Amino acid sequence: MSREVRMVPPDWQHPTDEYKTARDRRPIYQPLYDGDGYDEQCAAWETMYAEKGLQETLDYLGDPPHLEDYMPEFPEGTATYYMMYETCSEGTPISPAFATPEELAHWLADTGASAFGDMTAPYEGWLAIARSGGVEAAVEVFK
Repeated sequence: MSREVRMVPPDWQHPTDEYKTARDRRPIYQPLYDGDGYDEQCAAWETMYAEKGLQETLDYLGDPPHLEDYMPEFPEGTATYYMMYETCSEGTPISPAFATPEELAHWLADTGASAFGDMTAPYEGWLAIARSGGVEAAVEVFK
């Protein structure tokens, strides 16, 4: 599955690449990993560095994780809106933010948003994904 819901503040604007725009002049989003993964990636990098040294760590894991490559940590209680992200790469939004999973699912179904490749999903499938957060509902969408 390559879609997940991320909780964001109502006014969240995903960062864009200030140097690139799509052919139709839409902004190109800066990919961001899920914020929860930053500490995990740092720990993995530091463990390998301690055990194997710098060169082997760089060869195997690449550069250490950079905080700016991850979703920010929002103040508690502010991330109340639902936004669908593709996670085939680091993660870019495929929808605006909505107050409820139902609003998000309607928008995704009504616009024919990609659920996987060139496939879309009906409202019920998107709603299952929106309510579960993503991965767990993927099988149900394509049954």
